[in-house]
Amino acid sequence: MTKDVLLSISGLHYDTAGITDEDENEPIEVITPAMYYYKNGKHYVIYDELVEGMPGTIKNKIRIAEDGKLEIMKSGLSHAHMIFEKDKINMTQYETPYGELLVGTHTKDMQVEVTEQNIDVHVNYALDVNSEMIADCNITMNIKALEH
Repeated sequence: MTKDVLLSISGLHYDTAGITDEDENEPIEVITPAMYYYKNGKHYVIYDELVEGMPGTIKNKIRIAEDGKLEIMKSGLSHAHMIFEKDKINMTQYETPYGELLVGTHTKDMQVEVTEQNIDVHVNYALDVNSEMIADCNITMNIKALEH
């Protein structure tokens, strides 16, 4: 895969309380250029995220291990180290400009498909914040090599 890639991340949250608002079930999608490299059996994707209405950025590093572990590390305006492993619950301190949250992810299913020019990731997980169940969530990522 090339060093320069196009990253597409789509997230969807389903309210677990049964209260549904049509607008809240719309996926949030980000498409951004990113840098890719492969080291020690792990795929890395690095990109900057702009935050609307705030100066500065969030630096994101995604690490995909061949043993089925996905990590998303954030630094800058927000700090977090989220880990997704099938059938496991992982907790992290999520620091935002507005305060800190204790975030838990219970990964129900995760699929990673790697080809020479493309990586597809699908994660289904339950999200809790400060020990309260918030939503069932899906993340879909596509990392595509840019042709030069």
